[in-house]
Amino acid sequence: MSRRMIAVTVGILFFIQMATAIVGTSLIQAFEDGNTARGPLTVGVLFMVSSGVAVVGIGLLMYQVLKPINQQLAPWYPALRIVEFAVSTACGVYLLAKLQVVPNHLLWVYIPTGVGGVILNYLLYVAQLVPRPIAVLGLIGYAALLVGVPLDLLGALDMNAGPGLALLVPGGLFEFVVLPIWLITKGFKSPLTTKESKPPALATAS
Repeated sequence: MSRRMIAVTVGILFFIQMATAIVGTSLIQAFEDGNTARGPLTVGVLFMVSSGVAVVGIGLLMYQVLKPINQQLAPWYPALRIVEFAVSTACGVYLLAKLQVVPNHLLWVYIPTGVGGVILNYLLYVAQLVPRPIAVLGLIGYAALLVGVPLDLLGALDMNAGPGLALLVPGGLFEFVVLPIWLITKGFKSPLTTKESKPPALATAS
């Protein structure tokens, strides 16, 4: 698969991932708010699973691009995206089985999302695979996510309402607007490489 095709596919998957997550989350939230109908709840969980499948696809495709940049860090990105999918799916299965939402279920998903996102954008930044302002936006977004999780768990804020929602804005712009549009329209830039200096040629005796 060419780098250009990977870029377009990843961009599309980011759109799919975010759109399905929004629909799934809204349907699950409706259940929490009192809509006990089983049908919409099941559809919501299926949308969340679909979002997770897109997430795994993003991780596996991006690994092909990130591996030449840093062979130690690159495997962590798809691994964390798989963990994200597993946590989200486990929460969905529990919800359908018990008809109870796992406490703080979104926060547990945000942890692998945030760590994986920081790794992704660090590698995008150092290799300049996309313009650095895009990578910086991603770093800010995922760092804000990681800061928000413990604050939410401690009761200092609610990331699903009020000021806590502001922590989701940079990451949302990165995943649903800036990065996918850039990847679909422009693709990846050539990775930044450092030219090795060659030793001067030895002078030959005359």
